[in-house]
Amino acid sequence: MLADGTISLVVEARTSDEVRCRVVQGGVVRSRQGVNLPGVKLSVAAMSATDWQHAEWAAAAGADFVSLSFVRSAVEVKLLKELLRTRGSKARVVAKIEKREAIDGLEAIVEAADAVMVARGDLGVETDVASMPMVQKRVIRTCQRYQKPVIVATQMLDSMQHARRPTRAETTDVANAILDGADACMLSGETAIGDHPRLVVEMMRRIASATEEQYLHDRRQVLGELLGRGRASAVSAGEFLPAPEFLVDGLHPITQAVVDGAGRIAAELDAKLVVVASRTGVTAIARSKRRGAVPTVGVSDEPATLRQMALYWGVTPLAAVVATADTGGLLEHVCEWGLAAGRLRRGDRILLVAGTGFGAGGHNMALVHEV
Repeated sequence: MLADGTISLVVEARTSDEVRCRVVQGGVVRSRQGVNLPGVKLSVAAMSATDWQHAEWAAAAGADFVSLSFVRSAVEVKLLKELLRTRGSKARVVAKIEKREAIDGLEAIVEAADAVMVARGDLGVETDVASMPMVQKRVIRTCQRYQKPVIVATQMLDSMQHARRPTRAETTDVANAILDGADACMLSGETAIGDHPRLVVEMMRRIASATEEQYLHDRRQVLGELLGRGRASAVSAGEFLPAPEFLVDGLHPITQAVVDGAGRIAAELDAKLVVVASRTGVTAIARSKRRGAVPTVGVSDEPATLRQMALYWGVTPLAAVVATADTGGLLEHVCEWGLAAGRLRRGDRILLVAGTGFGAGGHNMALVHEV
């Protein structure tokens, strides 16, 4: 199959360096498009010599994320991570799920990766296209369990490569990915070679905004009813996705507990923001993966961390102008920013999650502050 499965061929004959095919379903093939062999296990390595060179370039260029295509095992992810670390890079590795082998070894791959992409173009060719929607949901659920950001990609608004409006099915597809728990929806051909790149970005943003607005409104209504009856559970009390089964690398259990507690307090006090101070970004991930009802601000003095936070659902990155250990300075900085940006008003409450510098480690403080 060629071009994300739009063209199908059957091999009639082969030699050592050539195959002769009969076209079953024709179409236009552009240069540098992929070739898929559904159901065939390939001996070729996930990373070619050229891929290694590209990864080294990305490390030197200061890339924030490096994605690995056609992942088949966790070992391949770990090799790329090791290459980046030995080159002094802080880039996070995104494992693209698009092979049958990746589905078979999904848990180990998700555990090894820093983020995951459901790459549906090739995934829908390499696996049964009829089962792909449930595979997508399975990948998202697994990322929730392992507290890893997850991206849904390919053909989300495919008709807008040429049309100025998407189909109803496409808008529903984007909305359902968000409702399932995706951190990001990604465009590819629509913006890479499409006729209306700006329109398609605006459309995806409109769909995402409308979906999240209604989603959070509905959840807040449920939360209010439960709080009114005194029956709010840990999930309903301000966190709309279940607790992870495994903590992301670098996250202290105390930090996770304090983040969850801060989310519940913020919901009960009708706070306007939850602020997390995070040098590496893992505290922001812990907050993001619970889909809190209260918006989150991730404060860091690391520029790379701030850029990476842009991928995490519901997190607004904010550069620290004081040391993250300076609680008073952080609160003053966030209040000044919030008032200037129209995110806060006098009398609003915010929750700050930070560390006191004492105790067993991690972020061990949740502080309520009134603007």
